[in-house]
Amino acid sequence: MKSRALLALITASGFVLAGCGEKPQVIVYKQGKYQGKPDEKPWENSRWSDKAQWETALKTRSAVQNEYLRAE
Repeated sequence: MKSRALLALITASGFVLAGCGEKPQVIVYKQGKYQGKPDEKPWENSRWSDKAQWETALKTRSAVQNEYLRAE
């Protein structure tokens, strides 16, 4: 019975100590400055070289998904 109580005490103390490792998550706001991840344009990646190529691919995809055009 003592070994179970000791095991429960060790386990509980492990959980308590694990909770002490959390760091505060405080955001310092700088007036007028965006601090988030910078957004990239959809055409600025390795698949498309420029905006016109991306727009063409988008129009082609939309045309293929258009049921009225597919039914003709």
